[in-house]
Amino acid sequence: MDIASRVKELSPSLTLAIDSKAKAMKAEGIDVCSFGAGEPDFDTPEHIKAAAMASLEMGFTKYTPSSGIPELRQAISDKLKADNQIDYSAQQVIVSNGAKHSCYNAIMAVCDPGDEVIIPAPYWVSYPEMVKLAGAIPVIVPTKEENNWKLTAEEFENAMTPRTKMLIINTPGNPTGSVYSREELAAIVAVAEEEDITILSDEIYEKLVYDDAKHVSVASVSAEAYDLTVTINGFSKSYAMTGWRLGYLAAPEALAKVIDSFQSHSTSNPCSFAQKGGLAALKGDQQCVTDMREEFNLRREYMHNRLNNIARVSAVKPLGAFYVLANISGLGMTSENFADSLLTKAKVAVVPGIAFGDARTVRLSYAAGLDVIKNGLDRIEEFCKGI
Repeated sequence: MDIASRVKELSPSLTLAIDSKAKAMKAEGIDVCSFGAGEPDFDTPEHIKAAAMASLEMGFTKYTPSSGIPELRQAISDKLKADNQIDYSAQQVIVSNGAKHSCYNAIMAVCDPGDEVIIPAPYWVSYPEMVKLAGAIPVIVPTKEENNWKLTAEEFENAMTPRTKMLIINTPGNPTGSVYSREELAAIVAVAEEEDITILSDEIYEKLVYDDAKHVSVASVSAEAYDLTVTINGFSKSYAMTGWRLGYLAAPEALAKVIDSFQSHSTSNPCSFAQKGGLAALKGDQQCVTDMREEFNLRREYMHNRLNNIARVSAVKPLGAFYVLANISGLGMTSENFADSLLTKAKVAVVPGIAFGDARTVRLSYAAGLDVIKNGLDRIEEFCKGI
């Protein structure tokens, strides 16, 4: 049987592979400290689960409109106005099977074969693969550690060609935890505006920001930014709803209409009762988000400080999400060799930075209890001393 070339070219997800290997070792009774997970270790808040269960009891198990139930789309529209200062109508909102699905929909709707998509590195592992599936070409632009792993307007402009169709911005970022300021985003938008380049703004970690950092939605920067931007968000990270597979995008009206049509033919609607959970998440008490963010902040401080006290290891302090990206190049190992050896010898799982386009680094998630973090960092410190 012949396999399509577009699928043959895909790289498997190293983040999922590491997480699966760590879980398999745990199932064998091995004491593994896992920093590989890209999901909160908290349970979904009770009021969200209750709303979904109530909808099941009421028989809300049938097809819904392909782009989501009207009340959820309206609630997302209201949320974007209140929290992000972006005025999208409910008709401009498309609810999908997770933010990843929303990213894929947007890329498929905008990019033709041969188009170029600029992706700052380190990047989330799925961006280049989604671009490849659209027949487009990922153009990876390395960012600098001294600039907190953020793309500058100058770097963006230097990477552009006549074939550039889209730029992907992830703020707060995975794997870096970087948060772009309004001024930084405005400079990037000014460059995109010159050539009418679409900006895919992945804002899935928007509620998880720390210190004095403020999340700024790209589309809120200016009227020009609004016209160029597809805003991506979801429920997985802010409300610990990773398995619910519920995300959304908001876009200029003409593009939203095309994405609505595309989704109707590819997946139809997102899960019916998950949408009721999402509605409860947006309309319910937000203290659950605050509590989770505060706990993540404690872990972030501890992990960052410990890593920077390990000889030949450095880490920029993340201002968002729940990851620390550690530069281990001073140890004289590639990220893949380091991660493999660390898991085998010290029983600690981290994700090699090569998965994110930077072989000098490894990603550690602090979506784990503080006891696990302390134990795991003790092991990492001892492991590094032996190199």
